[in-house]
Amino acid sequence: MPKNKGKGGKNRKRGKNEADDEKRELVFKEDGQEYAQVLRMLGNGRCEATCIDGVKRLCHIRGKMHKKVWIAAGDIILVGLRDYQDDKADVILKYMPDEARLLKAYGELPENTRLNEGIAGGLDEEDDGAGDDYIEFEDEDIDKI
Repeated sequence: MPKNKGKGGKNRKRGKNEADDEKRELVFKEDGQEYAQVLRMLGNGRCEATCIDGVKRLCHIRGKMHKKVWIAAGDIILVGLRDYQDDKADVILKYMPDEARLLKAYGELPENTRLNEGIAGGLDEEDDGAGDDYIEFEDEDIDKI
């Protein structure tokens, strides 16, 4: 049997997210960057996102974030735009829900942006009264039947 020369197995890699809870400084966009909302995950470290400027882009999750920061549909992210490909971008940062609310309060995100909902894309409440399957009858109505 070969001798183990590494520093540990997969359990060592699992226990590294202690720094998630601490507050970090809010990062605003710079030149060549844009805010975006994830539409859907595509696999292979890619996602489809709608940028705040209205363009739908294919975004590549950078290696530093890959398998460390989990991105889901509806998340607000900061993407770096490419000079040579306008339809592709690179994910630089994922904003936590409280950071996304702060960005919206500061006016960085437009008012029509829907935060922390599973799927982005402007699906309004379709359940307005659709759950009222229960009909209440009075005693007089029952007698007439």
